[in-house]
Amino acid sequence: MPADLLLPTALVAVTIALWATARLPEYLTALLFFAGATILAVAPPGVIFSGFASAAFWLILSGFVLGAAIRKVGLADRAARWLSPHLTGSWWRMVAGVVGMTYALAFVMPSNMGRIALLMPIIMAMADRAKLLPGSTGRAGLALAVGFGTFQLSASILPANVPNLVMAGAAEATYGVHLAYLPYLLLHGPVLGILKGLLLIACIRLLFPALPQPVADDQAPSPLTTAERRLGLLLLATLALWMTDTLHGISPAWIGLASACLCLLPRIGFLSGEDFASGVNFRTCLYIAGILGLAAVVAHTGLGSLIGTGLLRLLPLAPQAPAGNFAAIAGLVAALNFAVTANGVPAIFTPLASQLAGATGFSLTGLLMIQVIGYATPLLPYQSSPIAVAMGMAQVTARQGIKLCLAVALGTYLILLPLDYLWFNLLGWL
Repeated sequence: MPADLLLPTALVAVTIALWATARLPEYLTALLFFAGATILAVAPPGVIFSGFASAAFWLILSGFVLGAAIRKVGLADRAARWLSPHLTGSWWRMVAGVVGMTYALAFVMPSNMGRIALLMPIIMAMADRAKLLPGSTGRAGLALAVGFGTFQLSASILPANVPNLVMAGAAEATYGVHLAYLPYLLLHGPVLGILKGLLLIACIRLLFPALPQPVADDQAPSPLTTAERRLGLLLLATLALWMTDTLHGISPAWIGLASACLCLLPRIGFLSGEDFASGVNFRTCLYIAGILGLAAVVAHTGLGSLIGTGLLRLLPLAPQAPAGNFAAIAGLVAALNFAVTANGVPAIFTPLASQLAGATGFSLTGLLMIQVIGYATPLLPYQSSPIAVAMGMAQVTARQGIKLCLAVALGTYLILLPLDYLWFNLLGWL
């Protein structure tokens, strides 16, 4: 390792270890990373604090504001009253319903953070009606169903996930490979969408047992209030702009930020300054900025490329062992996920793809697609910003998030990875 990478490597390793073990609060670890990176001058301040300038950070912040507004005006309770009689009859049905909603919404709404901001207050209100109180395992399970379903299952839909878009852009810029919507969905939807959704439901059901109280549909719906109608129109306009971002070219982050500003305006909006202070989880915002800043430092210093090429030398790749190659490539992506998180993995992995294709005998496009399995299956919550945000919004503990991460990853690599290999072969992608 070059001498100039020793300090960045030590800082990144300590930061990741603290997030992985939850020995310190996640926001404090992020602040320590910022302090250490600036004092040691491992990268320019613009790189270290780039998380605060990223679209993801502002989408997270605006998502908290929209979620607070949905709760305050009563739309969350209204949606929960409509959903509760249909889903609270059993724990299986409740978990499956939430996971199903996260996947269905991914087809029409491109932003992970936006979907979490829309769903989380509704699902938490439904948990209240089913007597799943704060701090209970059932409530944590539902919150994790929102976070995991939103991020992991949307990886099977090309425009619905940030790492997918990073991969598509890098593949086109580097190799001229253009990924199409329907072939991508056919390749990943059955295994990483449907089967992984079933695996997620089973893991939550087993790890977070609960006995929700059935809610009867015994109340006639009351008329919408003026505030509910106004916020509903704002949300519909926001959703329409999110869904058509490829047409108008405005990032979902800036659409969300404009909507959040409207929610905060005096007399026009729905939230006061006190509502803003209590409704926005600044701990989570700092945590996400730290994750994004760490990934930027890893990329800027060249540590990511060094890790990738170093791991490449250790892989047991041979054209005569396609199944082993498939598993090794997925393992390489999982290892990169520790250093650069899911959003950064495609930027590091994609330039290595042509070299890996030559060593494995796989087609270039098939090899590019294998990485989806790895970055869509985080081993720790910090590797996925949407999961971390969902945990912060619902105050889920790090231990609970890590437990579900490891369980889903174990099921994915033991059960879904072999099935994915067979599916890739059946469709002729390898």
